[in-house]
Amino acid sequence: MRAVTWQGKRDVRVENVPDPTIQEPTDAIIRITSSGLCGSDLHLYEVLTPFMTPGDILGHEPMGIVEEVGAGVPDLQAGDRVVVPFQIACGNCWMCLTGLPTQCETTQVSGEGMGAALFGYTRLYGAVPGAQAEYLRVPQAQFGPIKVPEGPPDDRFVYLSDVLPTAWQAVAYADVPQGGSVAVLGLGPIGDMACRVARLRGAGRVFGVDLVPERLRRARARGVETFDLRSFDDEKELIEAIRDETDGRGPDAVIDAVGTEAHGSAAARMVQSASAILPRKLSGPLAERFSVDRLSALNTAIELVRRGGTLSLSGVYGGLADPLPLLTLFDKQIQIRMGQANVRRWSDDIIPYLTDEDPLGVEDFATHRVPLSEAPHAYEMFQRKQDGAVKVLMQP
Repeated sequence: MRAVTWQGKRDVRVENVPDPTIQEPTDAIIRITSSGLCGSDLHLYEVLTPFMTPGDILGHEPMGIVEEVGAGVPDLQAGDRVVVPFQIACGNCWMCLTGLPTQCETTQVSGEGMGAALFGYTRLYGAVPGAQAEYLRVPQAQFGPIKVPEGPPDDRFVYLSDVLPTAWQAVAYADVPQGGSVAVLGLGPIGDMACRVARLRGAGRVFGVDLVPERLRRARARGVETFDLRSFDDEKELIEAIRDETDGRGPDAVIDAVGTEAHGSAAARMVQSASAILPRKLSGPLAERFSVDRLSALNTAIELVRRGGTLSLSGVYGGLADPLPLLTLFDKQIQIRMGQANVRRWSDDIIPYLTDEDPLGVEDFATHRVPLSEAPHAYEMFQRKQDGAVKVLMQP
């Protein structure tokens, strides 16, 4: 089959690789019909290269048609249309039953000290072949795949794999009071969808911050009060502008949908870039012990949120040596919630909104649809924020 493989920093290629096969009774084989390109994939493209191996198959946002199932998968059969969550979880362990499939005790990558295995996301999460491919082996298929009806286009459901539950969890963790205010930093796919979910769930005012014109326009068209970073001399001016809209206090909650590759943070960017070009024998241990994030978005969130408010982190962070302003966090009595989205925890809540009325705007959420063969161009376009690229779907 054809698949998108990682070969080095900013180097992805579409190559022929072996077809996946059933290896365990709880496996299924899915023929991919759509697969998303995620902002998290860009971290592999740029920053998390020390944890990658040439030939790794990328991608973790798939949907498709079941081709084959193992004997331990009673509720799926060939021909079923399914969305596959980005994490791999059993559904039966204590963590899964508690609503935390990202911490599944069956699939935890304990050798790396990490949570549940993920599709297409570094050796830290199991080096499981990903979903930007023609076919996908799905472990723990007795729990993971979400059956969806025939008829509506893939765009109606594909975001159940990651974007929708990640945005939904971001808003749930933000704990915005009814009629309250929330600021979303970063209006890429997750931030954009988080704004939509926040409005759907009763936030009175939603502020969106970005510096890409297309992203700001998209959010503004859906009722978000947008702030263009380029219009401010520094973050203090931005913070004051949003505080002026919230009686001088700041919003009740702030969602950081940016993560480790925030603009600014020049020193951290230099460290990340250096680790990405070192020989693999050096870069891996260096990243594991001394990795740092670009924290400009997180520091802005900490300063912006009102006292006693909540920070919700959905952007990916991977640093182990990050300096944090604990005095400010403690003094402002800020609550922080974060983590990978627990897809099956939220999917049943989300599905009722994937109706013909389409209140979340999923059917026109993608800005680009490309064949799998154009993946290298799609990565470059998305990473450079060219051609209005906000969300890219690939069709094998």
